[in-house]
Amino acid sequence: MKMRSLKFFSTILLGSFFLFATNAYASEPLPWQLGLQPPSGSIAVMANDLHNLLLIVITAISLFVLFLLVYVCVRFRADKNPNPSKRTHNSVLEVLWTVIPVLILVVIAVPSFRLLYYLDKQIDADMTIKVTGIQWYWNYEYPDQDISFDSYMIADEDLKPGQKRLLDVDNPLVLPEGSKVKVLIAGNDVMHSFFVPSLAVQEYSVPGKLNEVWMDIPLGEKTYYGQCNQICGTNHAYMPVVVKVLSKDKYKQWLEKAKIEFASNDSLSGKEMILADMSK
Repeated sequence: MKMRSLKFFSTILLGSFFLFATNAYASEPLPWQLGLQPPSGSIAVMANDLHNLLLIVITAISLFVLFLLVYVCVRFRADKNPNPSKRTHNSVLEVLWTVIPVLILVVIAVPSFRLLYYLDKQIDADMTIKVTGIQWYWNYEYPDQDISFDSYMIADEDLKPGQKRLLDVDNPLVLPEGSKVKVLIAGNDVMHSFFVPSLAVQEYSVPGKLNEVWMDIPLGEKTYYGQCNQICGTNHAYMPVVVKVLSKDKYKQWLEKAKIEFASNDSLSGKEMILADMSK
């Protein structure tokens, strides 16, 4: 019996090891996942702490209300109280059920407002990225480097070994580690939503409007997966976001290649190409 138990727990530990080992360099949704994705960066850590606090508060409130319901049902059932009470109010109880919820809201409000103001503050950004949501892909532009490229989900038939179905893309958003990134988000047709759970970043892309958010990229090479989080049409489910974080040296190497491959001045739309041909 002891050997069976030992084998059982050994299997669980070994499976957990491989689970975390295979996902050590990626933040993505997992089958049967409980809770949020592991937080990365100061914004995600603060948001995760607030979520855990709210979970404790709402659990305590739910258990207390459940206890009151059970107590009232048992204590004041008809066979125990043939002559029901005629009370109309209780001053002490009325003060308590007013003051205690106010105190709970204050406890919740303090970290909540701290996070809101932290998200809204002006940062000294290391770089700026412009993200444009389009049916049904993303366009990433590096204004300071004059490069721009589209990011499409890889179709099932084109997946290579190790690539993730419905998550991996042909051209991810590449960022350097340990940087603060200002993200300008625009829309080209309908509303989309740029959402990366592990970085706690979500902002709408609205046509005719430029929204702004910032990301705190932690140290360490890692890949973060997200999705469009606003229903935007028939292919809404096929619009993933991939943020690939590289070391500063590898990022410089990628940037040199990207300037050749994705130079904005060399990339013309179909309409621009037709107009260019007509002008010759």
